[in-house]
Amino acid sequence: MTLSSIQNGLAGDRVVYVVEEQSNPSTDCFVLPAISACGHRVVRCSFADLPAADDLTGAVVVFVRYVPPAWAKLVKAVRPRLRGLVFFMDDDVLDVRSSAGMPWHYRLKLARLSAGRLWWLRRHGAELWVSTAYLQKKYVKWEPRLVLPSPVSSATNLRRVFYHGTASHGAEKRWLRPVVEKALRQDERVAFEIVGGRDLDSLYRGLPRVSVVHQMKWPAFRAFLSLTGRLVGLAPLMNSPFNRARSYTKFFDITRCGAVGIYSPNSACADVVSHGVDGLIVELDQEAWVEAILNLVRDEPFRQTLLRNAEAKMGELADKAQGGYTELMEPSQVSGESRSGSSSN
Repeated sequence: MTLSSIQNGLAGDRVVYVVEEQSNPSTDCFVLPAISACGHRVVRCSFADLPAADDLTGAVVVFVRYVPPAWAKLVKAVRPRLRGLVFFMDDDVLDVRSSAGMPWHYRLKLARLSAGRLWWLRRHGAELWVSTAYLQKKYVKWEPRLVLPSPVSSATNLRRVFYHGTASHGAEKRWLRPVVEKALRQDERVAFEIVGGRDLDSLYRGLPRVSVVHQMKWPAFRAFLSLTGRLVGLAPLMNSPFNRARSYTKFFDITRCGAVGIYSPNSACADVVSHGVDGLIVELDQEAWVEAILNLVRDEPFRQTLLRNAEAKMGELADKAQGGYTELMEPSQVSGESRSGSSSN
């Protein structure tokens, strides 16, 4: 049995609740294309998203890989009112023996949410959808239906915003968290990239379209900066003695990425950036930073103008630096006098 039989089984206009731990490739590559081909309305639910019991009347519930306890309890209570119940797997998650050699915590998860639910699924009359002929053959007595994968459309319209602060910028990373959350919520094209470790994984967990890139050595980071696709660079800077000593190299990093920067006032970057000309200088107000991000994301002509000006400014600053380097190699009059004074004592 293949997609055509699935379409026949779901014939008619109805609601399908897709229960998933979080957004994942199993749902996007297999389940959603199969359901969408039937023209149904899909409601994607996490483990914690429980609809009212009455909302499930006449609906189909599709579990993707796992059956969480709260949903198992709800489905058990309303099973006679459901139009259908489905379990989909694209790995052999129903046989804990198949995961031998994998990390113990992953095997425990499968035992608790998948393999341990096998008889519960059979008892409640769930259909089985599988991703391969191998699984279809292994569970042949269940008469599983084969769901073939469809390619996921490329997210070419994403607008990448980033912050590449080092480990010494913990305060800035925490300050940005609500800024990023609001920007992501207000524009689904926004994606965010941040450099950090496990602490950042925890801090930004749960936000969609966030990539936490782990710290890397400078040579690798230089190559990383050359990757294209970044549009807006963030450089918040808390007012602290340590931060007051920083230079404006972050302006170079952001501009080299082909991005336009948003900078804090009273910073070295603000000393070289002209607001609205080659970047934005925005007070450390979170709502103001959300607005500034969305303005740059949504107004591409304005962003491109600022980027061209920032690239020209970077060239001017490089020329200025080159002029100063020659003077560094010339003997200083002060240091010469100092040496003379020392030799006379």
